[in-house]
Amino acid sequence: MKIGDTKAITVTADPTDATDFDVTKVTSASSDDKIATVSADRTITAVAVGSATITYTFNAFTATVVVTVTAAE
Repeated sequence: MKIGDTKAITVTADPTDATDFDVTKVTSASSDDKIATVSADRTITAVAVGSATITYTFNAFTATVVVTVTAAE
């Protein structure tokens, strides 16, 4: 991503019994808000050059995305 870019992340549940999987309850956090932020709707925003890990959590499940931000051209 380049500084200023945004990326909406889609979270889905695909288990065989999806009745207990309300993906609206997924939480998200950035390891470094100075590099990349993540909003309540799971949109990542590139803020400054560097790398940050975005972590999504739902119950006992965790998924991570490493975001590398480069300078805008």
